[in-house]
Amino acid sequence: MASTPTEHPSSASTFPTRQKTISYSCVDGHRTPLSSILPPLIFGTATFNHQFNSDPFALDTTGLVTSALTHGIRAFDTSPYYGPSEQLLGEALATPFVRETFPRSSYFILTKVGRVAAGEFDYSIPWVRQSIARSLERLHTDYLDLVYCHDVEFVSPAEALEAVKELRRIRDEEGKIRYIGISGYPIDYLGEIAELVLRETGEPLDAVQSYANFTLQNQTLAGPRGIQRLHNAGVDVVPNASPLSMGLLRRQGVPVGALGDFHPASRELRSAVRAASDFCDRHGEKLEVIAIRYALETWISAGAPCGSKGDPASGVPWKQESNDDVGGTKLGVSVIGVSRPPELEKTMLVWRSILDGLEGGGETAVQAGRWYRAWEWSRNRRKAVQILAEGVQEILGDWFGYAWPSPAPGYVNQRKKQDVVEDADAPLPTPAASPESVPAEGGEVGEEKSLPLRG
Repeated sequence: MASTPTEHPSSASTFPTRQKTISYSCVDGHRTPLSSILPPLIFGTATFNHQFNSDPFALDTTGLVTSALTHGIRAFDTSPYYGPSEQLLGEALATPFVRETFPRSSYFILTKVGRVAAGEFDYSIPWVRQSIARSLERLHTDYLDLVYCHDVEFVSPAEALEAVKELRRIRDEEGKIRYIGISGYPIDYLGEIAELVLRETGEPLDAVQSYANFTLQNQTLAGPRGIQRLHNAGVDVVPNASPLSMGLLRRQGVPVGALGDFHPASRELRSAVRAASDFCDRHGEKLEVIAIRYALETWISAGAPCGSKGDPASGVPWKQESNDDVGGTKLGVSVIGVSRPPELEKTMLVWRSILDGLEGGGETAVQAGRWYRAWEWSRNRRKAVQILAEGVQEILGDWFGYAWPSPAPGYVNQRKKQDVVEDADAPLPTPAASPESVPAEGGEVGEEKSLPLRG
């Protein structure tokens, strides 16, 4: 089996004094389209949570975020619901190195409102306002680039619409938000809310984020009920989150953190995934490798109608890159989550190998110090991954395309109105000191058992 050419991380180069500002403007209420500036690869920080890790405070989150920035990542997705995620991300972005090298205007912060706990949702105006104020404080910023209404399927359409309208008031009157969207799981409900917002307000949503709906197991987001319907509703960008389906599509199964097994997949679906993993093993691959590469690479084109032209992070050292270097068309936007530096290194290796196969990617790869035959290798790798992806889908059988119910039958919102004031400033669990930020260094990528990725 051919080995992956070694990539030289962009962070091996001398650090510059300051990164350039992302081109954003707002004149007479007309904003730069999100799709022209949002990076197509977003760092998701749901992993900075007790759901995915037994102790997120023990992770080197400051070093991880710094490494992401030095690797060219320019967008971070978080949520108040992700335990200490906002706090850890905010502390990482507030370190002296990051502040001196990466001004706030050089990267995006995406967060959410509305989901308070596993069974608690509050989309009321008072809570939306308090949640935004708390996020600004935790993230050490005076504005948020994009705010989603988190998991809209757990509230009524009227509640979702009220929250969107309030977020727009904050945007227009206070300037603390730039773009507004919704997120959630059920494809049909996301489309329904996007259409409702357009119909009732005359203004489409800037973004609709779906998770676990464009993976090896479920590709509904790419069909007429997904991106086509959202595009027709005027949605500008549709990020695809959780390409591993919240860890389901891994050889070792779903991650079990301090909160126990949270994944909604049934025993039968998990059994089918294990059979698919055994199939990949027999062909010298790991399920998560095929799942990551397939989702990222295929969504680049499948998600292009609601994609973006932002900095692709192709690895040219310390250059504010343009997607003109890799074809110039919109690229479908993906959200990836990692917990440790080796996972980040390997994910970036996969991402850049994918970019190498795009128009102009070969020349960009050479500029970044990669193999002069990177374009050819990427195209051949794409064919191999596609063949195995089709094999996985055959093994999944009737489970291919399956979506679990969200919310589960019998769900009742446990949120009480009086909780709003009481919970607004509730402290997070007391953390151990998060490790100091250390800029990423070049050299060999170490082994990582939890997410072994190959380009």
